[in-house]
Amino acid sequence: MTDSSALDPEDRKIVTLARSARARNGVPEGAAVRDETGRTYVAGTVALDSLKLSALQTAVAMAVASGATSLEAAAVVTEAETASAEDRAAVRDLGGAQTPVLVAGPDGTVRITVTAG
Repeated sequence: MTDSSALDPEDRKIVTLARSARARNGVPEGAAVRDETGRTYVAGTVALDSLKLSALQTAVAMAVASGATSLEAAAVVTEAETASAEDRAAVRDLGGAQTPVLVAGPDGTVRITVTAG
């Protein structure tokens, strides 16, 4: 586990935003990404009959749709132990293999940081 107070303030911010999205929308996951200019994009799980996206995939899609050309970091709040391969691939597509993905539990405690690669 990573002490959330030891995180860089900008990383702590995206974890907090991801946690808030999860709670506010009552979805299984919340996510946030930070682009190359410092802008953040926040999303929850999308579960429609015709469209299924994880929270992290949705946040990456929002960044792309808003004109982001790269990512500095990503965070997901989830019950899962780590970010899925599909989630890491979405982050990697925009941010590159070394982009950090912070994986936090529902309480906001970062369990692990993995790279998108």
